[in-house]
Amino acid sequence: MFNIQNLMKQAQMMQQRMAEAQERLGNEEREGSAGGGLVKVVLSGRHDLKKITISPEIVDKNDVETLEDAILAAYNDAHEKVVKMQDEGMKQATGGVDFGGLKIPF
Repeated sequence: MFNIQNLMKQAQMMQQRMAEAQERLGNEEREGSAGGGLVKVVLSGRHDLKKITISPEIVDKNDVETLEDAILAAYNDAHEKVVKMQDEGMKQATGGVDFGGLKIPF
């Protein structure tokens, strides 16, 4: 027999686990790099830019475009790692339930 109270209890537990995972993942950090590690970017799980490290070797006042491209590439690398971390963390929190690409709100 279908038990709506049991279903509601399970939904509340999953919602709590998801909220806990969001909090935990939001505090995690991931590093991205480009230019063979000459440019590094650190993002939080909330996609906040926490740190940029630029090696003097990549700085050339006559070629600013290469540095700009390396910063973008490092950011995109870190962003990809944050998204992967979030996806894996939410799968763990929901016991593997797939919400069809539903993104967590940070």
